[in-house]
Amino acid sequence: MEIRIVRPRSKAAKSNAAKSNAAEHVEKHIDTGSKELPFAPAGREQIKNITNELNDMIGLHSVKKLVYEISAFIEIQKRRQQEKLVSEPLVLHMIFRGNPGTGKTTVARILGKLFREMNVLSKGHLIEIERADLVGEYIGHTAQKTREQLKKSSGGILFIDEAYSLARGGEKDFGKEAIDTLVKAMEDQKDNLILILAGYNQEMNEFIKTNPGLKSRFPIHIDFPDYTIKELLQIADVMLEKRQYKLTPSARDALKRIIELSTGKGYEHSGNARLVRNLIEKAMRRQAVRLINREEITVADLMLITDDDIEEAKEVLRVCNHVKKENFIL
Repeated sequence: MEIRIVRPRSKAAKSNAAKSNAAEHVEKHIDTGSKELPFAPAGREQIKNITNELNDMIGLHSVKKLVYEISAFIEIQKRRQQEKLVSEPLVLHMIFRGNPGTGKTTVARILGKLFREMNVLSKGHLIEIERADLVGEYIGHTAQKTREQLKKSSGGILFIDEAYSLARGGEKDFGKEAIDTLVKAMEDQKDNLILILAGYNQEMNEFIKTNPGLKSRFPIHIDFPDYTIKELLQIADVMLEKRQYKLTPSARDALKRIIELSTGKGYEHSGNARLVRNLIEKAMRRQAVRLINREEITVADLMLITDDDIEEAKEVLRVCNHVKKENFIL
């Protein structure tokens, strides 16, 4: 996809030629699945930093590819407008489907910053809410609460987690009033507000069917897959490196076995990065208890997490009811 504009070689022409090269760059990166942003406008180092933040996330390859496509589409539509060509409206309301702890909120926050730098949103901040922040206790209260959240989100992204809960109370429930208010705002504030509804796959599919106006207003659906065991171990490695900790080989084997016990069919939070974070933080606290009464502690001691420390982290699984007590033998 290459755009060529034939004009005298003025400064404007040179600028447009650069845009043409960027358009060709977009197509190349989308086809190859490159980890770089599809375009890199001169002087936009902040965009590179933001997209590097996305690239640094473990896994989520299909999510990243779709984000690149959305970014490329936005940029090309803006350039078509500049050249007086027909352009598509930028309707960027989204549905995020996936289990908890699969990166939905983090990606939403990155999108807010990215869209601010691309001049799609004026602020790019993220307001994260749930049903209780929208639904009131009496007639008229819900619309008021919902409008307050919309006002806070103006210029940014309103992220509603477990959005399907808005439709679970039946015809007399005030959740329907919240949905109606949101649908109206999506049209009235479409130029400076992006609404993202998030939740489990099946529940979100059913939720979209509850209001005829919802499906047509959310053109972008992004599925967040569960992390694989390999990806969860990579996430653990990143967390440990940032905190300047290291696992002994036996501790890493123990961590892997715990993750294996907590993933797979039949587990509610399979592939959950939050579980890994809880395991690591629990192991760090266990290490602290192990070291605190020593007379001499080396730098290596302060950094090393052993299989005994990981053993204590199994309690995280027990609390979350992921694994039966008899399965905790490592």
